[in-house]
Amino acid sequence: MITGTLLGGGITVDLDAIARNWRALDTVASSALTAAVLKADAYGTGARAVGRTLYKAGARFFFVATPDEGVHLRAALPAEAHIFVLDGLLPGTSADYAGHRLMPVLASLEQLGEWLDFCIERSQPFPAALHFDTGFNRVGIRSEDAERTRAELDRSGFEPQMVMSHFACADQPTHEMTRKQHGIFQSVLTQFPNTPASIANSAALMTSRDFHFQMVRPGIALYGGRAVNGRANPMSPVVSMHVPVLQVKQARMGETVGYGAAYRLRRDTRLAIMALGYADGFMRALGGTVGNPGGRVAIEGRIAPILGRVSMDMTAVDITDIDVPVKPGDLLEVLGQTVRIDDVADAARTIGYEILTTLNGRFPRQYVNVPPGVDIG
Repeated sequence: MITGTLLGGGITVDLDAIARNWRALDTVASSALTAAVLKADAYGTGARAVGRTLYKAGARFFFVATPDEGVHLRAALPAEAHIFVLDGLLPGTSADYAGHRLMPVLASLEQLGEWLDFCIERSQPFPAALHFDTGFNRVGIRSEDAERTRAELDRSGFEPQMVMSHFACADQPTHEMTRKQHGIFQSVLTQFPNTPASIANSAALMTSRDFHFQMVRPGIALYGGRAVNGRANPMSPVVSMHVPVLQVKQARMGETVGYGAAYRLRRDTRLAIMALGYADGFMRALGGTVGNPGGRVAIEGRIAPILGRVSMDMTAVDITDIDVPVKPGDLLEVLGQTVRIDDVADAARTIGYEILTTLNGRFPRQYVNVPPGVDIG
């Protein structure tokens, strides 16, 4: 079987760029602690290598989504690293969280009760955080239950490591929802005057110091993605992807390209067929059809548009206007210095988060600019 390794190309992750991005965000955070969100395998970049890189850079607090992600990351980091699990406490798993030194972000009074019972049974206050829903209507204790939560804690003598919430619209700086959630969160915190607080994701961190509290939790900005809509992205690019050309061919004006004959050529066209499709996470929405310009790739810094639908394994690119030779085996830039994550996301009418976490498939991932002493195994 031909693999991505034999074909050439693949996904490259610049670990030094991730470390630079974290340090830049840590500078902006000023007196707040800067954590790192490593859920979804560090947004597709590899949680172990990224976690070790950021630990060496100075990060000590990490967030994952699931307990399995937490176990995976715990095995890669020193004991001094603190790992929070955003999905909360799954029923009957308290001993597993504690055994792996994972901190659940408790998201309901039922989860809190189960965790408190476990701590009392073991005569040990295992650390956990509390998540309050301030209007997102995802997981979280209802804000009106803050007083009841405080009473439960007072009866047990347990104090959470942190009280947190999450903004719904921080990427839109003028959105009224952000101001509303901030106010609700501040009212919740009156029940927890001595507990560290956190609500800022990448966008909120970059937008206002009023949102920083005691800890900020950047995610997308670490990986070079745009966090705040309508503003220039100041973060260093982290991920690049190059895939090989399978064939170069000539097609005539009036002929169609790809499934569904969705694109009819308006001129004689030179096509490069690249070894990339939706099975590799390259979205069908990036196809170029009549009325939809679709995505783009780059060849030695020169832009080439995608023509026709993206299929499972292959995609056609218009190289008619490319003024350098292109032949089978040459690598096309899908992500990199010329085509940024947000360029791909905009073309697919989605967000950089989705691009990063779905681009994988059959292509190998390699690391470059590995900081000294960081084990990427």
